[in-house]
Amino acid sequence: MGSDNRFDEIRSHFWKFLGFWIGQILWKIWTVSLPLTILNSPGVSDLQSGGSNPKFGTSRDIAGIVLWALGFVIESVADAQKFYYKAHKVIPKGQPTNVTNNSIHFPASFHLTPLFIFQKGLWAWSRHPPYFGEIMCWWGIWILCLSPTTNGHLPSSSRAAQYGAIMSPIFTVILLMFGSGLPTAEKPTAKKFYLLSHGPSSSSSSNSHTNTIWTNYKAYLRQTSILIPLPPFLYRPLPSLIKQTVLLDFPIYRFDESSDGVAAVKEARRVEQENP
Repeated sequence: MGSDNRFDEIRSHFWKFLGFWIGQILWKIWTVSLPLTILNSPGVSDLQSGGSNPKFGTSRDIAGIVLWALGFVIESVADAQKFYYKAHKVIPKGQPTNVTNNSIHFPASFHLTPLFIFQKGLWAWSRHPPYFGEIMCWWGIWILCLSPTTNGHLPSSSRAAQYGAIMSPIFTVILLMFGSGLPTAEKPTAKKFYLLSHGPSSSSSSNSHTNTIWTNYKAYLRQTSILIPLPPFLYRPLPSLIKQTVLLDFPIYRFDESSDGVAAVKEARRVEQENP
């Protein structure tokens, strides 16, 4: 699937990189897997240790499986779609696909860094469908683990532990929405497109398309849901208040031209002077 350039800076610092992987271990192996850990503990599932084994088939069991299955399909299909189009070069290397009328076009002579907007399949309905799918998966797993823990003849402490394991899907939501997920993707990507139109290189370029890149990118943001998949024709006309609350496109993800834009241009000019 290629490398993830969001963590390039972390990889160059040993202690940051070590801390990142320790955090991954605590997240994946402990916190997120907590519902399964509790379910498979002897006090819950081992009959000889006082555990219980209720029958499968409650409404919560079915709801958990359906939610997990939908999340798994969304995450897998989204990853496969992006990989397919990259592998078959449907997206020309270094060129974004279209935003205007569901596409953004740059001529072949306009060379960019590896940067594109992918708007095929699930990616036309959400800017981050794999994150949405992963969130659904872990909510489904927690719900699926509830009935075996709470419907049997178990002590109240075991039931309380499984209810407390709701921290697993909540932590996943917090991490993807406020940690290593959306914040590391939204503003950095917007910054790159902004600099293509307003950076030092754009002022010296004779290509007339450079001044429309940022405008087209903003049109893409207006028509594509940040997380929850919605068809563009439904998402586009919604009021900003609905997008920023119900649909989770919080202001913290927005690239502010008056502050972030000015800082980005200054940084780009400094880098250009240091590396002429």
